[in-house]
Amino acid sequence: MACVETSSSRPYHLVVFGASGFTGQFVVEEVARTVSEGPKGNLKWAVAGRSRQKLEKVLEQAAGALSKPELRTEVDIIVADVGEPDSLAAMCKQAVIVLNCVGPYRFYGEPVVKACVENGAHHIDLCGEPQFLEGMQLNYDSQAAEKGVYIVGSCGFDSIPADMGVLYTRDQFKGTLTAVESFLTVSTGPDGGCIHDGTWQSAVYGFADSQKLQSLRRKFNHKPLPVVGSKLKRRGALFYSNEIQQYTVPFMGSDPSVVKRTQRFVVEEHQATPVQYGAYAGVGGIGNIIKMMFAGIMFWFLVKFSFGRNLLIKYPEFFSFGLFSKAGPTRKQMEGSSFQFAFYGEGYTEEQDPSQGKPNGKIRTLVQGPECGYVATPIAMVQAALTILNESTALPKKGGVYTPGAVFAKTTLIDRLNKHELLQSLSLFWTHAVAVCLP
Repeated sequence: MACVETSSSRPYHLVVFGASGFTGQFVVEEVARTVSEGPKGNLKWAVAGRSRQKLEKVLEQAAGALSKPELRTEVDIIVADVGEPDSLAAMCKQAVIVLNCVGPYRFYGEPVVKACVENGAHHIDLCGEPQFLEGMQLNYDSQAAEKGVYIVGSCGFDSIPADMGVLYTRDQFKGTLTAVESFLTVSTGPDGGCIHDGTWQSAVYGFADSQKLQSLRRKFNHKPLPVVGSKLKRRGALFYSNEIQQYTVPFMGSDPSVVKRTQRFVVEEHQATPVQYGAYAGVGGIGNIIKMMFAGIMFWFLVKFSFGRNLLIKYPEFFSFGLFSKAGPTRKQMEGSSFQFAFYGEGYTEEQDPSQGKPNGKIRTLVQGPECGYVATPIAMVQAALTILNESTALPKKGGVYTPGAVFAKTTLIDRLNKHELLQSLSLFWTHAVAVCLP
């Protein structure tokens, strides 16, 4: 059984590593809001990063934003650098869980995972990079199992809503759910919105290394997952979705990869029926399509060459038509933004044999939430950590490198997110799924 308790030598439940980064600062604020939700109502935590001065500034900003002046003096600071293994080891030895906010993970993630595994700290990240996530599973799963350590990737917007959403939809369906398609829509307020360019950098290097991802996947020697029911057909590169009433493209993030890994886990560990999955995102009307086409053409051309990648990294706002920026969104922009995930599933009702005929049942689940990158993501990450701390008996019996769905399927994580809507006046929640039988 994995250890989730503090001790004299491991004093912190959580250490936020990369706390002075753009996303890290919001994770710090979220941890500060939820200290009463820790074990026995008390969460012991610290912040970590390369610069003590910057970490002090983050705590000062959080103290002001939350009207909690005690943060300036009561939260400890740990100086640690991904380029200094000894400092990472010292940090990990003091933490039950490391919340790793340092990206792009393909460049900076592995030393932290390695240090966590070797020094007995659980690891949670916000990674949306399939190559890193699957590489960590290939290289560290057996070591993490031996150490009783949970390495859990994608615990932010990528990919808790998608991964847990598919599992929730499956659990609500009365019968055998065989396929789910998700449709993401994002709304912004009058001030608009954007994404910090750290995500843009991950995308640039991810597409540049796509061949390496295919080579990595071959090393697992996985057998194809069994297909139950009708095979889920892939939609086109651009189509009008009747489900969300707007033009739609395949979702380019890590959700499909993460969901597939979870479905493989439920097949191999629980002998359950896997759910086929397709992920899509709405892009709006014709004007957005034109912008997307120009941006896509430039991106696909430039990402193939080092000079092109340098241009993409240097000028994210220009090449993404303002969707990504080095400054990131303002707090006012975050307040006016929200997301919606609609899951449409099909399967066989309880009286129907899944091996015979076409699916005869459908189900729709809706997941809604606040601004996805820097409001919903910190909530999801911190609630994932609190779930590990408070519900260790509901987690997998052995350590390893896991997806959110594999670790949290039997926990109350979704309920925690629902409850958190009330605590923070935010709406990150799963509505009741609605199922219908087809004639």
